[in-house]
Amino acid sequence: MSIVVAFSGGLDTSFCVPYLREEHNVPVYTVTVNTGGISEDERLQIERRAKELGSAGHYMVDARDELFERSIQYLIKGNVLRGDVYPLCVGPDRVVQAQALVNMARKLNSSIVAHGSTGAGNDQIRFDVALSVLGDDLTILTPIRDLGLSREYTTNWLKERGYAVSASTTTYSINTGLWGTTVGGKETLTTEKNLPDSAWPSPSPKDSPDQEETVTVGFEKGIPTSLNGTEMSPVQLIEELNRLGEANGIGRAIHVGDTILGIKGRVGFQAAAAAILIPAHRELEKTVLSRWQQYHKAQLGDFYGMMMHEAQYFDPALRDIEAFLNSSQETVTGTVALSVYKGNVSIQGTISPFSLFDTGVATYGESNQLWDGRDARGFARILGLQSLLTHRVRSSSEPTS
Repeated sequence: MSIVVAFSGGLDTSFCVPYLREEHNVPVYTVTVNTGGISEDERLQIERRAKELGSAGHYMVDARDELFERSIQYLIKGNVLRGDVYPLCVGPDRVVQAQALVNMARKLNSSIVAHGSTGAGNDQIRFDVALSVLGDDLTILTPIRDLGLSREYTTNWLKERGYAVSASTTTYSINTGLWGTTVGGKETLTTEKNLPDSAWPSPSPKDSPDQEETVTVGFEKGIPTSLNGTEMSPVQLIEELNRLGEANGIGRAIHVGDTILGIKGRVGFQAAAAAILIPAHRELEKTVLSRWQQYHKAQLGDFYGMMMHEAQYFDPALRDIEAFLNSSQETVTGTVALSVYKGNVSIQGTISPFSLFDTGVATYGESNQLWDGRDARGFARILGLQSLLTHRVRSSSEPTS
């Protein structure tokens, strides 16, 4: 028998490795699933940390492409921003991380998997739901949650056994992924205070360059495919936009919202690529889609984001919405120019072969070729007819003083 642990190298998962080994007296294997944001140096640090903690074997799985295909592409196509602010930075990662954990358990002939989620947040639900769907025959262990352990307790427990603990992992909980980074700490436990600059993974917007930078993003059927004229894979493009955007202070904010468990939650996040791609994609859609496509997309995109956030990725309704989103993107092809400057993103313009902005037909507020003044007068009369009749009826039925 053995246990396979989802391992990030942070405080909670660092505790899980030696604790589970001591408690169950079996080999404990560690799996780190790279869903973005892990540099080569960090990869080596995580591997060293796993071995130092007594991992019987450490495995690194690159799931960035899978994450984009499974989730991020639809967050872009749906212009998903929870509460009109938060781009679901790391929640969707849990599905592909759970998949990798189940796959590794099968490979190692293990019947037990574990994760380091606490009992207060959303991730415990996301991991549990995904693991129960993908590995319904596996036992799931969650020592941090089950024992109700504080970060202070796990820090002291590790130190008592001779394991070093970084002060940063004790003070702030940081989750990094392709679609962004979340930051939680004492300031996010209430609604009054902002996170200090030292808690964020990148420099403050006030410390970013004083020169505005222009960025051009190319899309093909809703998928980002080029940056400043250079073709890239979606993953490469997102990673490059994260670097470029963070250097300009883009994508840093704090979100307050409803958790899966029904309580209010607050989290800081840094999501530079999302802060650039979603406005760019939305602007291109405004150029090429009909008003009713945009209307229904907005509703379905909001619902899709809510379901993703609340651990309902496997509900068949999401596959139906993905089919709709894919269909809606047939003409979402073109380029969008934006400027980035000290935390702000501004749209400059769009170009698309499918643009409905046809100046050869009509120029807004000036002239047109499809109708004349008499047509417009008649259209306005017919369009307002029901409102006119309603007004007459209600006016006549109002009591006179």
